[in-house]
Amino acid sequence: MPGFEIFGDEERKQVNDVLESGVLMRYGFDGMRNGHWKAKEFEKAFAKRMQSQHCQLVSSGTSALTVALASAGIGAGDEVIMPTFTFVASFESIIALGAVPILVDIDDTLTLDPKAVEAAITPRTRCIMPVHMCGSMANLKALKSICDAHNLILLEDACQALGGTYEGKPLGSYGDLGCFSFDYVKTITCGEGGGIITNSEKYAINADQYQDHGHDHFGNDRGAETHPHLGYNFRISELNAAVGVAQLGKLDSILALQKRNYTIMRETLETVEGLTFRRVPEGGVENYSFLNFFLASESIAQKAHNALSEAGVDACFYWYTNNWHYVNGWEHLRNLTSMGNLPSEVKKQMQNLIETDFSKSDAWMGRTISSLVKIGWTEAQVKERAEKMKKAINSVQ
Repeated sequence: MPGFEIFGDEERKQVNDVLESGVLMRYGFDGMRNGHWKAKEFEKAFAKRMQSQHCQLVSSGTSALTVALASAGIGAGDEVIMPTFTFVASFESIIALGAVPILVDIDDTLTLDPKAVEAAITPRTRCIMPVHMCGSMANLKALKSICDAHNLILLEDACQALGGTYEGKPLGSYGDLGCFSFDYVKTITCGEGGGIITNSEKYAINADQYQDHGHDHFGNDRGAETHPHLGYNFRISELNAAVGVAQLGKLDSILALQKRNYTIMRETLETVEGLTFRRVPEGGVENYSFLNFFLASESIAQKAHNALSEAGVDACFYWYTNNWHYVNGWEHLRNLTSMGNLPSEVKKQMQNLIETDFSKSDAWMGRTISSLVKIGWTEAQVKERAEKMKKAINSVQ
């Protein structure tokens, strides 16, 4: 990844269709469109690709999570269990609805530890949100079992894992709802955009209405539409959807290149003493967008990350000290720093993140390095990169 590496004539054609019609909004202006409905086209194609009944496009991956939660009826005071390793959008989307994020430890999958999830359930818990970080998935079978036992919603955040599968199903389609990001650095991009998939007609209708001010979208007269529910504006534009239409057609070739480059790097690093790889749950297949590995200690991982940088190996991440993706860097969440008053439910029910023990997560994240897998590399470039990585890591052990 990402899809922006392969912009070409396909994207230009789709965008020009929109520009020539002059209709940049996904709704209305039927007579001016010349038959172009890019958002609808993307939604239909993406639902089919993801083996799901419904897809709703929105303006970002963050809004996809927000709309998905709202469509499932989650709101003030409801608790949503999420991992310590994710992107800030996870807790932002929850808090935006007045719901309460409950952070729990990860395991060697770098995703939710089912035992930690089980221990965190309270009478207020409504949803479990696994985040398939860096191209691989949580133990969805175990999480689904927990959800079934406690009558909870399973919402997959697959924003970084498009193209991965679990037990033969596309990631995002295993739970009640699945969310994706199509921002500039995702596997396929709309520039900005997101999507929700579900097999629930109820959730699909709710999502369709919520992302567009509560409009029911009956008929073709926008002014005559009713508003069954309150909503917000999380619509995608036709321009962004047009880019996505073209990119979706390239998904299989993107995944094939990612797998090739991932495999070359992994096979080289398998010979490094003390290096082990992230565990992929049984039945799971990564989308190969990141190569994730553990070193023997936090100290060695830090030294290795520095050595990789000094060797000119770019796009390697040490998430443990990253202020976007790991709980240690979320001072604004830890201190509940907000521009306005937060919902009382959030202030009353939030964990004290300053004192909460996440040492189990620290034990994994402190030893983790992730290498982005780019699709623009030639095979020779990947082999050269892999050898540089091997040499740099060996130099600090």
